[in-house]
Amino acid sequence: MTLAADVTPSRRDDAAIIDGLLADIGRIPPSLPPDDGDDGERPWREPERTPLVANAVLGMVVFLGAEVMFFAALVGAFLVLRLGAQVWPPPLQPRLPVEVTGVNTAILLLSGATMALALKACGRGNRAGLRRYLGCTAVLGVVFLAVQGYEWTRLVHFGLTASSGTYGATFYTLVGVHGAHALGALIWLSLVLVAARRGRFTARTHVPVTLCGMFWFFVVFLWPVLYVLVYLR
Repeated sequence: MTLAADVTPSRRDDAAIIDGLLADIGRIPPSLPPDDGDDGERPWREPERTPLVANAVLGMVVFLGAEVMFFAALVGAFLVLRLGAQVWPPPLQPRLPVEVTGVNTAILLLSGATMALALKACGRGNRAGLRRYLGCTAVLGVVFLAVQGYEWTRLVHFGLTASSGTYGATFYTLVGVHGAHALGALIWLSLVLVAARRGRFTARTHVPVTLCGMFWFFVVFLWPVLYVLVYLR
């Protein structure tokens, strides 16, 4: 009886010790895995990858591809009508301003060069150069549209309208759609110029300038193709 009495308290003491250890373990917070650097990255997390092309730039490339196909359809329809006609342009139609439009084409091409300089200045962090060349591009774009508008007014006065026949319809369709794109590009450029004057762009963050430049280049380099097809016989 004495031996059994000695064993029972010992077991009770061991159970109490085990219960105390379990209670202490329950109060200890779980240990966190070691950090892999100061930024709090976990070692099992996949490292972030910088895309080779920004999503906005890729979207602009897709958009410009659709624009190329749109103008290709317009040019294809124009060529079908032109090659199928016995005489082009038709008789008794006013003469297109080839010389003036040729000079205007050079002005638009010059605006492409100033836009390239603006992008180069932006990439170098030259904010003053960015503002200067964007301003020059905008001025050249305004001159181009002003000359085009003046010449269209004269052609309408001389009787060349969209309803005067196939010749007038195809002329104003091709040239007018391009003019609408040029006007949209000029408005976009004006907004980018305002943002540039407020110091919104740096050498690393200038995606809006890049997108505007891409669209401007499309408008610029599309025009010589239309000039050769529409104005030159």
